[in-house]
Amino acid sequence: MDPIESAMRRAIALAASALGRTAPNPTVGCVILSAAGEVVGEGFHVYEARDHAEVVALRAAGERARGGTAVVTLSPCATRGRTGACADALRAGGVERVVYGVADPTQPPTIGEQGPLADEAARVNEAWLLAVRERRPFVTWKYAASLDGRVSAADGTSRWVTGPEARADVHRLRGEVDAIAVGISTVRADDPHLTVRSGGELAARQPLRVVVDSRFRVPATARVLDGAAPTLVATTVQPPAGTKAECVVLPAAADGHTDVRALLADLYERGVRHLLVEGGPKLAGTFVDERLVDRVVGYVAPVAIGAGRPLLDNAGAPTIDAAWRLRLDDVTRVGDDVRLTWRP
Repeated sequence: MDPIESAMRRAIALAASALGRTAPNPTVGCVILSAAGEVVGEGFHVYEARDHAEVVALRAAGERARGGTAVVTLSPCATRGRTGACADALRAGGVERVVYGVADPTQPPTIGEQGPLADEAARVNEAWLLAVRERRPFVTWKYAASLDGRVSAADGTSRWVTGPEARADVHRLRGEVDAIAVGISTVRADDPHLTVRSGGELAARQPLRVVVDSRFRVPATARVLDGAAPTLVATTVQPPAGTKAECVVLPAAADGHTDVRALLADLYERGVRHLLVEGGPKLAGTFVDERLVDRVVGYVAPVAIGAGRPLLDNAGAPTIDAAWRLRLDDVTRVGDDVRLTWRP
């Protein structure tokens, strides 16, 4: 394999290892090749560590970077923010050539050339790229359902539709996003924790938990208010005094429920670049009706329920020609279940 392509593939993997830990910054990986084409430094960006991927890789490479090539998934920044400009750092480190996967849409490239695997480099950073372009978070809708498209039985029970392997995979998915949203009906029916757990233990970094609760009916005893992770309640009314969660009062949509476009705008200003919508059918249906879903991750279990709650509770399409159509990107077996990934 060409050394530049090999280095870019490695840089993409490094970037992916930091998903969920970079907002509001992009996910970036970097590999430094010596003048002889050997890997001499690697790095990826994590927001709390401040240093960008290029700086981390240059530090690892040291003097071996001189005369070499920097292969980075996103074109190096040219302006100072919390840290210095990466373009300046690469020049100072003696790097002769810079190859990037995808151009940063917030600032024109001032150094380097576009190289191989552009589509892969864009995909690993798709949430941030869409967010900065549209000024709203990238939205993934996740669901778990039976073969016949039910998320709960007729009596409302839904634990557990899928098996333990699929539930563990959901925790991996949660760990890659900045915020998780559910509707108040899900909170009242299932009392979810909405945290990231690994091996049964809470992960060190937790995404923001968002409860969409137009009339503020969240119980004071709800597990999402336990302090294990930050929580935001999005409502259209003034919250009661003494509530334990941070609240934001947003405008109501035409149906009286919280305006999800206003919610996305608020979350963007809070630094959220990737939102995971976990439920329930009403909230997911609203995002689908508004065409605000950028990716769908569905876990389908080998079980038939019959009467019960469907995947979506929304206005839907008046005719088949108006139906929301998606492209299937991936099919993966997860234990006894199947994970399906679609994009519009």
